[in-house]
Amino acid sequence: MPTELYHLVAFIIALVVVWWSTPIINEFGRRKGLVDNPKNDANNRKMHQRPMVRLGGVSIFAGTVIALLLVWIFGGFGWLPPNKEWEIWGVTMGGVAFFLIGLADDLYDLSPMTRLLLQTVVASAAWGVGVRIDFLSVPFASLIQIGVFSLPITVIWLVGMANAINWIDGLDGLAAGGCGISAVVMMILALFMEQPAAALIAAALAGAALGFLRYNFNPAQIFMGDGGAYFMGFTLAGVGVIGLVKVATVATVAVTAVLLPFVVLAVPILDMSMVIISRISQGKSPFIADKRHLHHRLIQAGISHRLTVLFIYALTLWVGSIALGLSNIPSGWGFAIAATVLLGYVGWQAWRKRREVRDLHDN
Repeated sequence: MPTELYHLVAFIIALVVVWWSTPIINEFGRRKGLVDNPKNDANNRKMHQRPMVRLGGVSIFAGTVIALLLVWIFGGFGWLPPNKEWEIWGVTMGGVAFFLIGLADDLYDLSPMTRLLLQTVVASAAWGVGVRIDFLSVPFASLIQIGVFSLPITVIWLVGMANAINWIDGLDGLAAGGCGISAVVMMILALFMEQPAAALIAAALAGAALGFLRYNFNPAQIFMGDGGAYFMGFTLAGVGVIGLVKVATVATVAVTAVLLPFVVLAVPILDMSMVIISRISQGKSPFIADKRHLHHRLIQAGISHRLTVLFIYALTLWVGSIALGLSNIPSGWGFAIAATVLLGYVGWQAWRKRREVRDLHDN
């Protein structure tokens, strides 16, 4: 079977597993009372109005892992040298561990410090088997070996992205759609960088995330919970390391390659960074939830739930297309132009709706 077909197969298998398993998980959660009840929200930041099952991450996790296992059984990963095989296992097993941490939080409400400690241990283990950032880039200059700082920088990247995805999971379909878009872009970039194994992980994750939208887009029937968000965030961060950053020393665009994961995931990265800075500047803990995120601000500005999600989708697609252009993929800048037009149109619709709401309020 041609290598490219394995990626399509992984995407479809993950999609089908999620479509089939999500209703079963939803019914199980309802019977057991495993729901996110907005009445229990002390910070009044929940956007839903009724109790929702928050175990959808189980189907995302199952779809991704089952797809990867089946592709592996049928030879889709081909022959990998030992170091690359450990990297793939590091991302896969790290994703499993992050999912279990999130699932435990969904079921037992772990403290922020407990979650952070467990995540740090898992990320450190992933670094130990080769999922590591060994150098950074200076724009328009060269690569810089970071030596002893490799471990802390890698851990910050892996743990930070897992939590960044969890933080943007505040509206129906927002995290699932955003991660699905980012995973597709990661898959294309990894294939272009001749990293088909990393691209397979991205393809499976994309199928699971986008398949979950059938049940999670507004109005949502089920939430992914921390388990799904942590799993997707860690997996995207891991693919970014082994599929892009790790190959920068042999890529024709070495300096740019290091930057690509940060560009693709710029939306959750910037959202998390601005929220943390805002909280600390006001003397508040960065771990205390509030309504400072981009999606909260758009809702507060009078933009509808769905239009807010679509705008952030367009923004995610736009930064992803910029990454395609920077990587010198054929027609990459053409995709970037098209994504810019789309973002402009959706942004104009959001501005128009905001103005209508403001005019209605003034009258």
